[in-house]
Amino acid sequence: MILFNETVSIENSVAEAWLQWMQETHVPEIMATTFFIKFQIAKVMEDEDNGGTTYAVQYYARHMDDLLEYHRDHDKTMQGKMQAKFAGQYAAFRTVLEVVA
Repeated sequence: MILFNETVSIENSVAEAWLQWMQETHVPEIMATTFFIKFQIAKVMEDEDNGGTTYAVQYYARHMDDLLEYHRDHDKTMQGKMQAKFAGQYAAFRTVLEVVA
């Protein structure tokens, strides 16, 4: 199984709206692509006070091919939607992990 993790630090002033948008709109759109079998959103608890709240949004794919196809066909569109809604209010980085146990 492959874990696609996107860590997002979002400004506190919009963190609640961002989380609601993620739960109600963005994540359901990503899951509707059918490349992922489950997801979770976790709040980082040991975060420096930098004016933002940090979340790890994790999507699970059965195979690397599924993730690669998602990236090829959908990723730019999905990133563009977050950028359009929260431009300049977040920083993000991504990690791909193989689940081994």
